[in-house]
Amino acid sequence: MPTLEDQEPLLSSSSSPSCIILRSSNPIMIPAFRRRFPSATTVFIWALVLLAFTASYITLVDPGSSVEKHVRSSAHVTRANGLSVLVTGAAGFIGSHVAIALKNRGDGVVGVDNFDNYYGRSLKETRRDLLELNGVYIVDGDINDSRLLSMLFDTVEFTHVMHLAAQVGVQYAVENPYAYVRSNVASLVTLLEQCKSARPQPAVVWASSGSVYGVHNKVPYSETDRVDPPDTIYASTKRTGEEITHTYNRLHGLSITGLRFFTVYGPWGRPDMAYFSFVRNILQGEPITIYRAKNRVDPAREFIYIDDIVKGCVASLDTSGKSTGSKNGSAPYRIFNLGNGSPVTVPALVAILEENLKMRVEKDVVDTCGDGDDSFAYVNISLAERELGYKPTTDLQTGLREFVKWYLWYYGKPLVEDSNV
Repeated sequence: MPTLEDQEPLLSSSSSPSCIILRSSNPIMIPAFRRRFPSATTVFIWALVLLAFTASYITLVDPGSSVEKHVRSSAHVTRANGLSVLVTGAAGFIGSHVAIALKNRGDGVVGVDNFDNYYGRSLKETRRDLLELNGVYIVDGDINDSRLLSMLFDTVEFTHVMHLAAQVGVQYAVENPYAYVRSNVASLVTLLEQCKSARPQPAVVWASSGSVYGVHNKVPYSETDRVDPPDTIYASTKRTGEEITHTYNRLHGLSITGLRFFTVYGPWGRPDMAYFSFVRNILQGEPITIYRAKNRVDPAREFIYIDDIVKGCVASLDTSGKSTGSKNGSAPYRIFNLGNGSPVTVPALVAILEENLKMRVEKDVVDTCGDGDDSFAYVNISLAERELGYKPTTDLQTGLREFVKWYLWYYGKPLVEDSNV
């Protein structure tokens, strides 16, 4: 154990009288004093902890805090009978578009996003800048933080929650399944707990996924189809979310709408998506890998342009009905497919990209052995058409042309014609 002499450098002759006592040579007085009073270092550390806690508390609770002022301003409704919406995952691809669409029509919108590094922060931060230009404030925080949610709901009486925050991607779940449980299940429960306790209770619209249908389901996929068991960790967490939201609807009277998205594409999209990487490879002259089913059938996907998805999200909010706070089953519970109804093969998508970029690309075709992802997605959207007025209007050629224009602008890539095209 260090002796008092070991502490000499901390106790200079200019110290206060109490410190001079510590330097006394009295062998009886020093131990007694040290038992009764903490060291100066300990006091200093505890003071720092107290200051940090106080600063944190003021940031989240103080009515005059900068965060709260921004939240109140962003939540201001400017149209008659407008909504006040909390958008989670607001710096994400779909979240940023939905937030801007709501704000531009006069709704109050507050965003929250944890800016994770799944595909890097840079694009999300640029989306945040775009949102701020449109008057939408984003709180940098995690919705697993119940204290943060309490601050937001204490500041604003949200009429609706658009829950789009999630850990996305199929393959990454193999490497890090815990991220999916935390982001897609635990955070959903934390948010629903806040919503059930809020007065008034908001209606909740949230992002499920078309991946819940798996690979062995019949086509076209319909909301009434059995979707058990899921084939991936990602799909499992989304299917679990559907069960959890249904339970909160029954037990706590929350109005819940789940949206089963398929492949959404367009400007400001996710760099981890295949169409995004295809453009990158074509411009860099690198081969594209195209996976083909065992029976040599080209995989087909439901590609939905971002503007069409936004219309479906907004319509879901507008028709959500009210939460009731009771167990009598009077609060609405709905699930909708938001797809296109016209699946397109991957080679056809690549051909459209080649046409827009005026370049050809080498294609490596690989036969798959089955990895849990669906090889043919075809969705029935008649329920959304009937209940939401949902009707996709953007064809793949038009949507990809808009995406390519954005990509070349955002990444500053020159368009060089290939003489072989």
